[in-house]
Amino acid sequence: MPVVEFAGHAVECPLGANLRVVLLRARLPLYTGAARALHCRGNSMCGTCAVRIEGPVSEPTDAEIRRLSLFPHRPESGLRLACQVSILGDLKVAKHEGLFGQRTEKPAR
Repeated sequence: MPVVEFAGHAVECPLGANLRVVLLRARLPLYTGAARALHCRGNSMCGTCAVRIEGPVSEPTDAEIRRLSLFPHRPESGLRLACQVSILGDLKVAKHEGLFGQRTEKPAR
């Protein structure tokens, strides 16, 4: 079973599991600020679940590519939407600062 490292925790999950679901079920802080209450519930519309990922995951979906090309995100940031990611192996995941996790110029947590 793959292991996801995030916010100082390690969580085992089934191969192919959705990253957003894994993090939320483990009660880990995927969302920041108001996004804890105001997010799209995994429909790739709001962009607040953006994270930096190291490790094997699914290719970006068309919906994810569209959302990450809209403000406040930048397509070149290298971020992914946790709601659109299938886990294909061990991962290291980091959330950046900002409501959308988009402030990649600051160190990731």
